[in-house]
This record gives sequence, structure tokens and C-alpha cells, in this order.
Amino acid sequence: MTDRPAAAAAAPPPLSKPRRALPLAWIGILPFLAFVILFLALPTLNIVLGAFRTPDGSFTFRNIAGLFTPSILSSYWISIKISATSAFLGCLVGFLMAAAMVLWGLPKVIRGPLLTFSGVASNFAGVPLAFAFLATLGPLGLVTVWLRQEFGINLRALGFNILSFWGLTITYLFFQIPLMILIITPALDGLKREWREAAEVLGASSGQYWRMVALPILFPALLGTFALLFANSFGAIATAYALTGSSLNIVPIMLFAQIRGDVLGDPHLGYAMAFGMIVVTSIANTIYIVLRMRSEKWLK
Repeated sequence: MTDRPAAAAAAPPPLSKPRRALPLAWIGILPFLAFVILFLALPTLNIVLGAFRTPDGSFTFRNIAGLFTPSILSSYWISIKISATSAFLGCLVGFLMAAAMVLWGLPKVIRGPLLTFSGVASNFAGVPLAFAFLATLGPLGLVTVWLRQEFGINLRALGFNILSFWGLTITYLFFQIPLMILIITPALDGLKREWREAAEVLGASSGQYWRMVALPILFPALLGTFALLFANSFGAIATAYALTGSSLNIVPIMLFAQIRGDVLGDPHLGYAMAFGMIVVTSIANTIYIVLRMRSEKWLK
């Protein structure tokens, strides 16, 4: 018969559970998480709550109802038209430039400078961009004066005004086209040579290959990039305000007028307008994310 106390004394003590340490990889991302919470999540939450509050803090739908006034609806419509037009033209021109660089035989030496310029230009906006276009295509801009003196072409007489719908749209193209190039280039790189060779072996022409093989594969990426470019221009204010002032009442400019404390300003109506912009851009970004995931599945 065994001695139970002696056996118990000889047994090793139970091991303590090791403490789970925070992986070092997470420590490196903590500043980014703090930045997102402080400057994105909390301000967005404050905007959403402010859109449903009165100045005394009570709950109301009056601010949301104010979005359906004719002036605000008109500003949303102008913003949507400018964003859609600049996104479409940015996608079209950017796709042609990227396709020429990746697929259509341009010298490889062009790729590096073009992508570098696109990375810089896609983030060039605000007052410097507005000044650049005023100095180039304004009433006394370099190109405007040159066309009038050398060729007798008067842009103002032809109806072009840099402080108008088309003027702002052309200005937005300066950063929309480079952004399109940066996004669509990896998708074009993903088109496999075997797909084109197989189409040619089966007797398909170049047009049939693009219509029946390449474009269907690239369509999710193209549509998703269009949604991203739409959201990119829909929320832009610095360039539009510096270029047109209050002559073109797009949503960001009207929002700025509501929250900066003018006599007729209503900060809580401004919160509601910002909430509407968040809804529009969220829909566009969601479309972009979903379609980009579908595109990546095809290109893997």
C-alpha cells in the first residue's frame, strides 16, 4: 500500500498559467489605432450625434429634414454631378495612360517617372492646386492669354470659365487621373499573357479579346475605382473653396458656411449635411471595397 502523503509531497507543484504578452506587432500599430480613434471615429460619432440634436441638446429630426430644402438639395446635386464627371473622365484618361504604359508598348523607362509623378499629383490639392489652375486657365492665365494672342481663341467668349462647373471638374482631374493610374496599374499587371494568347489561338481579334476577356475581368476594378474617385472628389473642399469661393455652391462649401459661425449659420444643420456626405461617401467606398475584392479573386 503506497504512502499517500509521501506521494503527494513528491508530486511537482502545478504550473502557473503564463501571462499572454501583447505581440510586438500590435505595439507598432497602436499609434495608428489611436490616430484613427481620435481623428476619425470620435469626430464621426460627434457629427452623427450632432445631426440629431438641437442647440439645447434634445433629440430632433429637424436637421435631417432641413437637408431636403431646395438650396441644399441643389448643392448635393451639383456635387454629385462634378464628382461623377471627374471620376468618369479620370477613369477614362487614367486607364488609357496606364494601359499604354503596361500593355501597349511604351518604353519601360517611362513607368517609373509616371508612377512617381502620379503618387505626388494624387495628393496635390488645396490652395496650391487652385492657384496653379488660376495662373494657367484663369482670365489672365498663361494658356488663356497665349491662345488669345497667338491663335485668336478667346476661352471666355467660348463659354469656358475656370470658376464654373467645368473649370472645377478639370481642376479635379489633376489628382483624379494620377489616382486612377496608381490603382489600375496593378490590375493591368495581373492580366495574364496566356489569356491573350489563348484568345488569339481561338481566332479572336484584339477588339474581341478586350470586349470578351480583358474588360469583363477588369470591370469590377474599373467600377470600384470609379466609386473611389467619386468619393475622393465629393469630399474635397480646399481646392473648390480656394478656386471658386462661394460662386459654386457645392456641399462642402455650404457645409463650411454653416459651421464657421456666420450670422445665418446653423452648426447642427451643418452636422446634418456632414452626415449626408458621410452616407454618400460610405456607400461609394463600400462599393469600391466589395468590387476590388471580387477583382482580386479573378486576378490571382
